[in-house]
Amino acid sequence: MRALVTGGGGFLGSALVAALRARGDDVLAVGRRTYPAAEALGARCVRCDLTQDDAALVDAMAGVDVVFHTAALPPPDGRWADYVAANVDGTRRTLAAAQRANVPTFIHTSTPSVAFDGRPQHGVTAETAPMPARYLSPYAATKARAEHLALAANRPGFAVTALRPRLMYGPDEPHMLPLLIGRHRAGRLRQIGDGTNLASLTFLGNAVSAHLAAADALHARGAEHPAAGRAFFVADPTPVALWPWIGAVLEAAGLPPLQRRVPARLAYAIGGALEAVWWLAGRAKAPPMTRFAALNLSTTCTYDLSPLREALGWSPPFSSEEGLAQTLAAIRD
Repeated sequence: MRALVTGGGGFLGSALVAALRARGDDVLAVGRRTYPAAEALGARCVRCDLTQDDAALVDAMAGVDVVFHTAALPPPDGRWADYVAANVDGTRRTLAAAQRANVPTFIHTSTPSVAFDGRPQHGVTAETAPMPARYLSPYAATKARAEHLALAANRPGFAVTALRPRLMYGPDEPHMLPLLIGRHRAGRLRQIGDGTNLASLTFLGNAVSAHLAAADALHARGAEHPAAGRAFFVADPTPVALWPWIGAVLEAAGLPPLQRRVPARLAYAIGGALEAVWWLAGRAKAPPMTRFAALNLSTTCTYDLSPLREALGWSPPFSSEEGLAQTLAAIRD
């Protein structure tokens, strides 16, 4: 199979490139720069700005069997216009290029944030967790629009599936874990809420496995496959208690236990106040607390993976314990 990966140098994108090359697929890694690690694996790098270089993107997709669209502007920092350009316009242009190049399969990396309205979620599916009427995060809002664009493009000859891995982690994860460790090291991390909230997390190996399973299934059967035109949550087999899980990460980094706590409602109010101040000041960098972060860190969010098992025959190959063990070992090293 010939695969193209947008965001080929990112956390998920680079792991997808490695997994595809390991099984012998021809891979193109697309991004704004070249990626020596991908080239060392035998992938070809294509320098391309997804928000501008339409012709170059169409050319790169010639003869491609599947596009993995992992590129996105992640939280927390960025202006609304930045998120719209990267997540909405970038997705729209990538979809259009894939259709112009007659690519038959498109796997869109979404996020559970598109279906999070701040209320607890216990074992929900994409069908039972409807899209919120409004969003507290530009990342969530623009990723929701991007997912809608992707699924609306599904049709005979162009099969699309959206996957929603939550809080991906693993060795060398570049966003969440360094942020938590850095803030605690600086004495600025607080537990939000009472610490009893459960969370479905996604080990990188499980996210990669789900993406490959979706691509293989749609490549074989196209838009007739039951996964085509649908979104699915992706997660580890069992949820974890979020704050004890974070505590294990901090311990592996050689840091003391987290002692200070902030009630969830107070953190939400502080986040709202800080957002207003940051907005008035015109700052692109996110404040140290936001309403969305307060809700995410204090609310139970767990997912039912049976739709993926039924549609793709997929189950997470790594247990929650295995994923955490590999991550903690990397942090200690």
